[in-house]
Amino acid sequence: MENPQMKSDNGNSENFNEKMISPTGNSASNIIVNHDFSNGLHSWHPHCCNGFVVSAEFGNLGELSARSGGNYAVVTNRTECWQGLEQDITGKISLGSTYSVSAYVGVSGPLSGSTHVLATLKLENHGSATSYRLIGKKSVSKEKWELVEGTFSLSTMPERLVFYLEGPSPGVELLIDSVVISCPSSSKSERARIGAGDENIIINPKFEDGLNNWSKRGCKVALHDSMADGKVVPQSGKVFASATERTQNWNGIQQEITGRVQRKLAYDVEAVVRIFGNNVTTATVQATLWVQTPGRNDQYVGIAKVQATDKDWVQLQGKFLLNGSPSRVVIYLEGPPPGTDLLVNALVVNHAENIPPSPPPVIENPDFGVNIITNSQLNDGTNGWFPLGNCNLSVRLGSPHILPPMARASLGVHEPLSGRYIHVQNRTQTWMGPAQLITDKLKLFLTYQVSAWVRLGSGANGRQNVNVALGVDSKWVNGGQVEINDDTWHEIGGSFRIEKQPSKVMVYIQGPAAGVDLMVAGVQIFPVDREARFEHLRHQTDKIRKRDVILKFSGTGSSSLLDTTVKVVQMQNSFPIGSCISRTNIDNEDFVNFFVKNFNWAVFGNELKWYWTEPQQGNFNYKDADDLLALCQNHNIETRGHCIFWEVQDTVQQWVQALNKDNLKKAVQDRLTDLLTRYKGKFRHYDVNNEMMHGSFYQDRLGKDIRANMFKNANQLDPSATLFVNDYNVEDGCDTRSCPERYIEHILDLQEQGAPVGGIGLQGHIDSPVGPVVCNALDKLGILGLPIWFTELDVSSVNEHVRGEDLEVMLREAFAHPAVEGVVLWGFWELFMSRDNAHLVNAEGDINETGKRFLALKHEWLSHARGHVDEQGQFQFRGFHGTYVVEVVTASKKVTKTFVVDKDNSPLVVPIDL
Repeated sequence: MENPQMKSDNGNSENFNEKMISPTGNSASNIIVNHDFSNGLHSWHPHCCNGFVVSAEFGNLGELSARSGGNYAVVTNRTECWQGLEQDITGKISLGSTYSVSAYVGVSGPLSGSTHVLATLKLENHGSATSYRLIGKKSVSKEKWELVEGTFSLSTMPERLVFYLEGPSPGVELLIDSVVISCPSSSKSERARIGAGDENIIINPKFEDGLNNWSKRGCKVALHDSMADGKVVPQSGKVFASATERTQNWNGIQQEITGRVQRKLAYDVEAVVRIFGNNVTTATVQATLWVQTPGRNDQYVGIAKVQATDKDWVQLQGKFLLNGSPSRVVIYLEGPPPGTDLLVNALVVNHAENIPPSPPPVIENPDFGVNIITNSQLNDGTNGWFPLGNCNLSVRLGSPHILPPMARASLGVHEPLSGRYIHVQNRTQTWMGPAQLITDKLKLFLTYQVSAWVRLGSGANGRQNVNVALGVDSKWVNGGQVEINDDTWHEIGGSFRIEKQPSKVMVYIQGPAAGVDLMVAGVQIFPVDREARFEHLRHQTDKIRKRDVILKFSGTGSSSLLDTTVKVVQMQNSFPIGSCISRTNIDNEDFVNFFVKNFNWAVFGNELKWYWTEPQQGNFNYKDADDLLALCQNHNIETRGHCIFWEVQDTVQQWVQALNKDNLKKAVQDRLTDLLTRYKGKFRHYDVNNEMMHGSFYQDRLGKDIRANMFKNANQLDPSATLFVNDYNVEDGCDTRSCPERYIEHILDLQEQGAPVGGIGLQGHIDSPVGPVVCNALDKLGILGLPIWFTELDVSSVNEHVRGEDLEVMLREAFAHPAVEGVVLWGFWELFMSRDNAHLVNAEGDINETGKRFLALKHEWLSHARGHVDEQGQFQFRGFHGTYVVEVVTASKKVTKTFVVDKDNSPLVVPIDL
């Protein structure tokens, strides 16, 4: 059983910008993060041992009370004297400055007499031996706090600098109350370090000094004051540069910026670019970083792209951050096709401005549940509606009188529908159907649910797609889709949100093939009351994620038990919540700290995919996956294997696409054998063949049986792993290729072929989610009896508050549904996610409003209880599944016990012998 005390309390909110307090109580510029353990073990790492935090809320669990009345750390399971608690302080120290160190320490456990506690620095440099420096040493005995103090100064800067406390004999627990490392000039130095980044780190950014500091990348570079007989001139300044005689897309112009960029700082990039020649009028121009790191493969980091033209200069804008300590960094511009010149007028790279978040949107009179469609009941004929195209609209009777189920789940009791529907005839294009303008009725940042009944008339042949669409100025927005292959009424449901003021919005229903009549009834578009839905989900959550617990006491008389106090604290919820991580992320200790504190599952972004582990045939790269797996294993974090194969052709490496049938079949088997033999028993899940609803590369070349055979072979190679299907757009009503009904057919088909499908993966890349639409998909998939996981969840909004609300929708729906057994986010850190405006933590480590919402939910899903033992010698409460610690205080003693509340409908009885 896992010891709950080995993990920090996930219920505590993060605060990366906390005010630092010295052990003596004075304010100081402390470089130690979470110096008083108010955020559990955030930023601290037990070195080859274990650790936990005794919180002020919980009270005293050890032999010492907290010196300051707050939290303190306990370092336990120590088998060597050098094992202790450490924090990475790389990048926080200035050369030549003198730093003072102080920490209150204590000891507990099997010790007679005293022992020493040491404050130590560890200095690491690639290619040379690690060195250690003693800062301070103190003799410590049990039941007393002592202050260990010292100073240090560095004349050379190591690649990695770690501070740690160590020293007591093996088996003795080390207690730490508060830690400070400060320097009188440290705050000034920090401001100077950041301030230096505000200046452009590009030398000669506008080519005023010719091509000084610039170089070519696989081509030639030149300077011009004009081109094309004066038609191309600089946007600013006197000259511009060109990359010419380009034979590859990656050819361009570059500048080395090694030593001028610092790790863990975000940088803004702006460039003025255009293209010229070869009869190309438009092409992509991209800013890219080439990063060399000792002992690692070269990295290519895409910063930003822009569609450039041969008509005028355009501005390229982006942002980047380096996690590790590279030996070389080069920024370059690339992208247009071979033979086309790339022109650059200027390039600026400076420390990114810290832009304050947008306030929560103020929406007056949101009118939740009020339909914005005019004449939706068609009591006034087709008034308010018009035909899109030259089709004909008429009103008839015979449609359902009840709201579609997804709308009913949001609106509750509602007046019956009229039974009238719009009959659309003479459709000569798929986009023809009934339309209505709703421009003046929409409010920005409100999430709208879409609902309608639809049916096909005569002339339909096979499956037909019907779609509620919105034309928002020149942009098409999907309001929901449904696939129909019969003559009955079908529910269509979806959602949308508009975050930028449009000049025109039109809603229309479209989709069936030309010549097929379309019937539409009961169209509803209304803003959803998310808070009302949340209240419903809280009740659902209480039913399926909690259990009644009875603490039953023995060992003393019933009369003496009446004054006994009980305090119960949940240390961790057992529901899996994970995140995507990548190899570059784990070079950033701030990223790692947030990850290990707040997630108990992980999936790798690219590092396990075939194109990553074998980019060229026979050239294997498992080191990145090994590094990530080691991190997860060190922190008791479970992992999903994503993915063995990927069915979408564009994701299949060229050497695999070039194989003939027999060689491809062998390569597939070799991939299975290599991967699952190497990692047997190490990944709890595997996504066997990713996105089979949206691709068919392997099936097209090797036949239908290949998909089931992949599952069968994977199961034989690693029977311990649960094998998943995994696809996107299943839960949002916007894609008929992967709607729940089609997904169910797909899974049943695999099972009929003998595929041991063990789990259903919903990626969860979702926009403007609406609870009943998501829940409807979960209900349908739940009939298969397989565990459902959200495997790649992310949401996106320019407003952090709205984004946080979107994330809360998805997490609450998942947590409240009995078929869902886990959620994995597709990342959380800015600049390291596949979608913009999806992050929880900003690039330099500040938790944004979305992240705060996430942490608040995690705190809500921890149960605590306190009170007295009743006359029956019991204490009862209802709590979330997970790991608990109970503290019992009688008149003569204090007893603590850990226990686990697992899933069951009957009450859990926990015996406690006093």
